[in-house]
Parts: sequence; C-alpha cells; structure tokens
Amino acid sequence: MTKQQWLTDLRSFLTDDHVKVDEPLYLHTLTKMGGPADIFVAPTTEEETAFTVKYAYKNNIPLLLLGNGSNMVVRDGGFRGIVLTLKGLQTIRIEGTKVYAQGGANIKKVSKAAAAKQLTGFEFACGIPGSIGGAMAMNAGAYGGEIKDVIKQATVLSKEGDLLVLSKEDLGLGYRKSVITKKGFYVLSAEFDLEVGNQMVIDAKMSELTYQRESKQPLEFPSAGSVFKRPPGNFAGKLIQDSGLQGKGFGGAEVSTKHAGFIVNKDNATANDYIKTIEMVKTTVFNNFGIDLELEVKIVGED
Repeated sequence: MTKQQWLTDLRSFLTDDHVKVDEPLYLHTLTKMGGPADIFVAPTTEEETAFTVKYAYKNNIPLLLLGNGSNMVVRDGGFRGIVLTLKGLQTIRIEGTKVYAQGGANIKKVSKAAAAKQLTGFEFACGIPGSIGGAMAMNAGAYGGEIKDVIKQATVLSKEGDLLVLSKEDLGLGYRKSVITKKGFYVLSAEFDLEVGNQMVIDAKMSELTYQRESKQPLEFPSAGSVFKRPPGNFAGKLIQDSGLQGKGFGGAEVSTKHAGFIVNKDNATANDYIKTIEMVKTTVFNNFGIDLELEVKIVGED
C-alpha cells in the first residue's frame, strides 16, 4: 500500500483536513525540529482515533503518537508511517472533586481548571508542558507531585484498537514509567480524584511553582523539556553542570546556561545537532562520574 492509499482510506472516515500528507513535524514539536510525516492525523473524536489506530494495526503501518509534541525529538528525515496527534481531544470536565480530561488536553489547563474550582492536589502540574496522555504515559511529576498521586482511572486504546478502562493499580505507575508505555496504549481520557482546598493556599502554591519554573527553566528557547531521567541519588542537571557543559553543543543546539538539564534549540538547530549534543553530554558525564544518563525524551524517526 502507498501513502496515497492510506490518505484515501483514512479520509473515508475522517474529515479531509484532519488527514494530511507529508506534514512537517517541526510545526508540531516543542523543539521546533523534525522532518515530514508520511501521513499526519489529527482526529477530533475518540471514534476517529480508534479508527486510525485500528487501521494502522490492520495494515501493519508504523504509528507514532505525537501528543502535544513535548518530550520528543523527531529526526530530520521525519517519520515513515502515520503520525497521530490527539490535540483535537481537549475536553475538561469537573464534577465535585472528580476531574475528567481527554488525552489531548493540556495538563497545565487541567491544573488551572481544577484550581479555579477550589480543588487541590493538581498544583504540581501547573508548569508541565504536555498533554494528559503524555503525562499519563510517563507518570509526569514536578515539585513533589506525580500523576500517580491523583489518578483514579484511564480509558485507553490498545495497539489493536480495543477500548480498555484501567484502574490506578492497572496503570503500573512508577518513576517516569507506566503500563501505557510498556504495552503501547493510547490514552483517550483520564479521571482524577482531588480534594477541596483553600483557594488562597491553592493560588499561592500555583504562583510559587510558576515563578520557580519561569525563573529556573529556559522557556525562552524551544526544547524537549528535561532531557535525562534523574539518576539514583543524584541529579542529571548537576552532573552536567559540574562537567562544565553549559553553553556547549553542536550547530544550533546547546546545553542551557540557565538549567543544565535542558538542551535548547538556540539557533535553528536540526535534530541531528540536538542528538549529537545529547550524545556528547552522555559521554562526558560517564567519563567524569561513571554514571550512564538515561534519556527521558524519546528519539524517533528517520535520519
């Protein structure tokens, strides 16, 4: 089958403008890097999402879930297959202390929506740059909180396109891992259990966390976020800083001078620049400290 056939088949179920051919992925990643996707699908319903997943599985077509484009580096050659984004699934609903959010909803917006209803427990997510689906997959966390602290259940699609409802226990949430990534599930929605809190306390905490993020992270440049997982008993950023790597890199990519745990696209970097900088950091830190930094970001696509 050709990508033109994929395009025709997918458009038989989805609206034409929700399915694009040779779409540049740098338009959809927070790094502002990445070559073209053979087919780019942006469904607006869970039914369209399920159709796309089932179609890819049935026809043995590689399928990449892009999410909000954070925490990912797409190589310059792009992706041979179908790239799926759930940005069209944005519904957020709050009933009492229960918060429902679709997989494409921005986690920062969910955090702010909960705070506006005087609910506490989700403040930690007010600065995380990703979708609910991506946050679920990696058990995202910051400033002492994690998804596993507030999740009740999630509705997902299997790789075959089957609908599953997973409880908190089923999700297997640990440090930057879950059954979602292990089994290749696609998150359609999640439900969270929060508590009623004091509005002034909630607002103060959100303001403090926002200030910490803006003052310490290099938000003025495109990046994939925190590049490496935290090594046991240490911090990736400190190891990189102590290695004297801040300000160093290849091409337009550079280890941030503001926060060494970030690699930024400072000047029209290519994905190759970014990946070479990652490899340089890993090699240098290992040579200096004997610690093999593990990637938190995902590298996908073709050279």
